[in-house]
Amino acid sequence: MKQRKLGQARLEVSAIGLGCMGMSQSYPPFPEKSEMIELIRKAVDMGETFFDTSEIYGIYDNEKLVGEALEPCRKQVVIATKFGWDIQNGKVCGLDSRPATIRRAIEGSLKRLRTDYIDLYYQHRVDPNVPIEEVAETMKELAQEGKILHWGLSEAGVKTIKRAHKLFPVTAVQSEYSMWYRNPEQEVLPTLEELGIGFVPFSPLGKGFLTGTVTKDATFADNDIRRSIPRFNNPESLAANQTVAEAVKAFAIERELSPAQLALAWLLAQKPWIVPIPGTKKLDRLQENLSAACVELSADDISKLTNILNNIPVSGERYSPEHMRMVGK
Repeated sequence: MKQRKLGQARLEVSAIGLGCMGMSQSYPPFPEKSEMIELIRKAVDMGETFFDTSEIYGIYDNEKLVGEALEPCRKQVVIATKFGWDIQNGKVCGLDSRPATIRRAIEGSLKRLRTDYIDLYYQHRVDPNVPIEEVAETMKELAQEGKILHWGLSEAGVKTIKRAHKLFPVTAVQSEYSMWYRNPEQEVLPTLEELGIGFVPFSPLGKGFLTGTVTKDATFADNDIRRSIPRFNNPESLAANQTVAEAVKAFAIERELSPAQLALAWLLAQKPWIVPIPGTKKLDRLQENLSAACVELSADDISKLTNILNNIPVSGERYSPEHMRMVGK
């Protein structure tokens, strides 16, 4: 497996990471825990070293799963998890990045992940009620105590990234980025390049859409996150966006690739400090995703594909109105 370094901190990880959220929430059905432990360990055997989770994925369940799976090989891997929520009686009641809450959160995460340090600790969403400098100072203290090695931000705006990085260097920013959501190219990526911060795209396959498996007639279970997203729950948008999936599939077939391989290879070709974290619950998809690290698109391929994408409008928001209010802060 090829390796990449995230930003000036030079945190080395596999070129493709594994987003573990869907093993516990958002993308039903959810397999038995033992099956997912086996899948994660097979990912390690295949050279994957970068695993992403959060305290709120399945409300602690996903961290427990990841912790058990990676305990035998803890020193070989990089674990990223996230804080920033007010969790009461098993429910998320809003944002909370006050220092005391962060300290409670990390102690819980350390215990569930069966480790004494977190490699990469993200603020999951920016808390408008807590100055980012206060959060950065807390991260600095946790690093000095050896509880975290690096820290990052998720779905943060450029101004917040700059303020945070000035006080205590940010290693990575995580946000959605794919061939059908390219907004980070406008401001976020140039800022990260300027500051020497790595970028970790989640939903690099468009929540499954770019694989070509989501048809215009697709329906989703009540507990499937896509049921709340306009790009998926609006029939007109779902139908209109098939043009994107069809274009990706056609381009991939011409180069004897799968749509997923092409989508991931396109991301990897954007910047050498970009590390996507596709999620999966199936071994064959895991192997397919990891193989994208070996795909080398030519400059001509990138130019043609980018031109195609530039000429296909994408219909619908990527989040519900409630979730859109929490991003880009």
